[in-house]
Amino acid sequence: MAEYMLQTESVIKQYKQSDSVITAVNRASIKVEKGEFVAIIGTSGSGKSTFLHICAGLDRPDAGHVFINGTEITKLGHDALGRFRGENMGFIFQKHNLIPQFTALENILIPTMMCNKADMEYQENLRHLVETLDLGERLNHLPSELSGGQQQRVAIARALINNPDIIMADEPTGALDRKNADEVLNLLFKTREEFGMTLVMVTHDLAIADRADRIFRMDAGELKLERDYISGNKKTAEY
Repeated sequence: MAEYMLQTESVIKQYKQSDSVITAVNRASIKVEKGEFVAIIGTSGSGKSTFLHICAGLDRPDAGHVFINGTEITKLGHDALGRFRGENMGFIFQKHNLIPQFTALENILIPTMMCNKADMEYQENLRHLVETLDLGERLNHLPSELSGGQQQRVAIARALINNPDIIMADEPTGALDRKNADEVLNLLFKTREEFGMTLVMVTHDLAIADRADRIFRMDAGELKLERDYISGNKKTAEY
């Protein structure tokens, strides 16, 4: 299992709606190699965000298995899962999810507090992230005092502060205008390349997905390989 950074096996997630049952994720399986960038596309309501949240341990599947670097997170208890996520994974939300009463710096450091990391363990990484993401003059500002692009940069720094092995991003530019979106994306890709992390991103933007090593499409809860760009070969999957 450990040869893959992310592996899911027949993940199912269902919700009750009135008298019917909605299958949001229908037996979704994926294998993501270390250092790979995978994009997941699909229409609204196709289940792609639900699937990503399950992969990140933010939601539990009704059936199936999720492995991160060989560890089956679907078997971990609440506290153990929280520690594992803080130490190994970073998540970037579409709408930042910053705590409004915390400064930018305090928001960035939340994962270090969850893992009880000593200052010396993250200070060098913090300096590098602040410089790369151009946040030096904004660290003591509250989220309400930052632009949308600046808030998302803080969210990226928060996701990267613990040097995670894998980053998962749910429409990270969906709430931004084109200029801020391009800026945030370039910074995200730059920091990812510098740290050598695996990236799994849900996006509706095909121009962003086209930069991935592989593209998967979610359709009515089913996940299928759409394109493979690995080794420079563009392949469209046949179903």
